Amino acid sequence: MIVSIEGRLAEATPLAAIIEINGLGYEVHIPVTTAERLPEPGKTVKLHTLAIYREDSAALYGFALTEERDFFRLLVEKVSGVGPRIALSIMSRLSLTVLRGAIASGDAALLAKCPGIGKKTAERLIIELRDKIGAVTGGTESLSGGASTEAPVSSAHQDAVDALVALGYKPAEADKSIRKAMTALGSEATTEALIRAALK
Repeated sequence: MIVSIEGRLAEATPLAAIIEINGLGYEVHIPVTTAERLPEPGKTVKLHTLAIYREDSAALYGFALTEERDFFRLLVEKVSGVGPRIALSIMSRLSLTVLRGAIASGDAALLAKCPGIGKKTAERLIIELRDKIGAVTGGTESLSGGASTEAPVSSAHQDAVDALVALGYKPAEADKSIRKAMTALGSEATTEALIRAALK
């Protein structure tokens, strides 16, 4: 089982990264939420990975956090009708913080806005994962390579998203704006700083 990959980032798109190790280039499929946190090409990057093998293909999926990888595994293995492509789409649309909140609160309407997810699939996702998401907590983020640092899901992120929603933003738009603000300011940014950056 390939659980992580570390090497030089050769190139990246919003949904894939090419990582070079000892002369070999590995294609790793990633969600937009991970692509937003990648370093510049040429720098060292580490992703937490899950390899998925099919009869006619094999693919490697990578994530900034171990908890994101574990959530992706839950989507693919526990929710009928959700394969790797749809799971990546879901995790590209919403951050893990918002996804877990939507599942815990039974917000099928928000989940149904993810590409490839209809109302029935959203409801099934809630039913099948609500009692499992508690096991996906705590993670390590290692995009810059080297030793991993503890990076639990930020409560400031969720608080900032909630504040933007209260101001009239749609949940998905609020989440995207706060993710960008957190990328710019760092994971230690306060709720107030994230809101100010998102509103600029």
